[in-house]
Amino acid sequence: MPHFFLKLIAPRPSFALDMNEGEKELMHRHFLYWKVRQDKGEVLVFGPVMDPKGPYGMGVIAAVDEEAACAFREGDPAMQAGAGFRCEIYPMRAVTRETPTV
Repeated sequence: MPHFFLKLIAPRPSFALDMNEGEKELMHRHFLYWKVRQDKGEVLVFGPVMDPKGPYGMGVIAAVDEEAACAFREGDPAMQAGAGFRCEIYPMRAVTRETPTV
């Protein structure tokens, strides 16, 4: 199954350091969305990237096509909240434990 890299960009560079209580709750729902999907085998890895230029979220998912990856993104509470998040999607060739050796 194809893999996709998703990059979640917060509404401001300082977001990871100065979230208010509502934003913390939103991030908890975001985390649970990804964790449930990971438990189902759809998500290979996810988490925050502490880039000095501005932290962002990343995840690698397995999806049948880019349309399915977009549907995954649109189901994320962070995207549904209308709180200024952006999420970029890039097709990738992930090497996993299941990838056969050449």
